[in-house]
Amino acid sequence: MPLNSLNNLFGKSPFEPIQEHMKQAQACAAALQPFIQAALNGDWNKASEAQQVIVDLENEADKLKKQVRLQLPNNLFLPVPRSDLLDLVSMQDRIANCSKDIAGLMLGREMTIPKELASMMVDYVDLAIATSAQALKAIDELDELLETGFRGREVKLVETLIEELDRLEHSADKLQIDIRAALYRIEKELPPVDVMFLYQTINLIGELSDKSQKVGSRLQIVIAR
Repeated sequence: MPLNSLNNLFGKSPFEPIQEHMKQAQACAAALQPFIQAALNGDWNKASEAQQVIVDLENEADKLKKQVRLQLPNNLFLPVPRSDLLDLVSMQDRIANCSKDIAGLMLGREMTIPKELASMMVDYVDLAIATSAQALKAIDELDELLETGFRGREVKLVETLIEELDRLEHSADKLQIDIRAALYRIEKELPPVDVMFLYQTINLIGELSDKSQKVGSRLQIVIAR
């Protein structure tokens, strides 16, 4: 059976729920932007509202993840191993979870970002969001990959998208080093507990970029099969 007839067989693309889940995960990451701005301004009422948006989006992502696991066909007609697709969804879900963790930690402590770090932190979060958005671009090509039988020009396009995803994650790694160095220079002037949680927040934002990059890695495995 030709691969491009699978849509007719299932009624819709088997990848559509996976793409919807990734869109929801990316929405969680993107919602960090207004949260961070409110936190930097010390507006904790607005930050609390923004954090609740992230929580609601993450809850929806969880529901979609469960639907994917229940609905993903478990038969011979699936063009790639079901286990690979479930791994992909699990990694996407970590983007949503990580976004919620960042907002929850900062809100719970009403975390003050030192002025020496403020602009770098905004850039760092923006870069993490851009990395997640790039992962979504790659996942959005799953339907086209299915239509082309995971061969040819479409594979090359997705590989190019994944290369850009890797570049963004590497840029986030470098910025993380700079932020940690800047914090190290001033940490003796800050309460030790605050310093500890600042480092934890920096690490979590880095994990957001890392999980997004790993979505690309999982997609590469799907393509390779």
